[in-house]
Amino acid sequence: MSTRLSLLTVHAHPDDEASKGPATVARYHAEGVHTVLVCCTGGEEGDILNPAMDTPEVRADIAGIRRRELELAASLIGYDEVVMLGYRDSGMKDTPANLRPDCFAQAPLDEAVGKLVAVIRRARPQVIVTYEDDQKGYPHPDHLRDHEISLAAFDAAGVPSAFPEAGEAFQPLKLYYVGWSATRVMAMHEKFVELGLESPFDEAWRERASKMVRNYTTTVDISGFADVRREALLAHATQVDPTSPFWFGLPPEVARSIHPIDEYILARSLVGPTGDAVVEDDLFAGVRDLAAR
Repeated sequence: MSTRLSLLTVHAHPDDEASKGPATVARYHAEGVHTVLVCCTGGEEGDILNPAMDTPEVRADIAGIRRRELELAASLIGYDEVVMLGYRDSGMKDTPANLRPDCFAQAPLDEAVGKLVAVIRRARPQVIVTYEDDQKGYPHPDHLRDHEISLAAFDAAGVPSAFPEAGEAFQPLKLYYVGWSATRVMAMHEKFVELGLESPFDEAWRERASKMVRNYTTTVDISGFADVRREALLAHATQVDPTSPFWFGLPPEVARSIHPIDEYILARSLVGPTGDAVVEDDLFAGVRDLAAR
């Protein structure tokens, strides 16, 4: 058991770290927790969504530019370390990019798991955050593989005979799925309506939200850190249109007050129970006392 609290998040592409739980990372970093980001791909297949950035020069160097955007966003969030797993973006489902031998979706599973195990054994995180098991709403091949390798690496990292070349065994204690709840969606939609603004959450979005029925076991108070998501998203200048009503349609002083929590599902725990009965307000619940011993 390491005495240094450490949090490792596993994301598929540059910009995912900015949209999924960045304020949580910022809060824990401010508390002195060591924070590590694993980014599995370079985001080479990402569309340029900001018209001001859609130029031949940018398209020709999209991987390099996205790496620099990631470095800026990670520094704004408060990551102490960024690790690139080294795979190419697989693109959206059923596109030619899925078939490239160097893409994440085509990587041998043991190879990708071994790379992540090596990061875990070196960084020694008690807590790992990854993507949830139910991804029917957005079945991106890289998000599915991200989930798959994270669970396998969580189990393998503590087994000395597994991937012996990846370093001394270390067992993480908790694994979470990061969420985006229906409650958040509807709270944002209702605020747009209240202010007389056109909501980006149309009927189709609200119908999708009505089917988001996961039970979130863990809520992290992000009061004082909510603006981090906005700042980190804007750092991804190719991927995020600064005029996007979805991300920036509400004034910052309003947005930061809506649903000021990040939500997670506790999927694995070696320090307590899992399941719908769990109620936590700290990803390190059950871990802090062990680290202090």
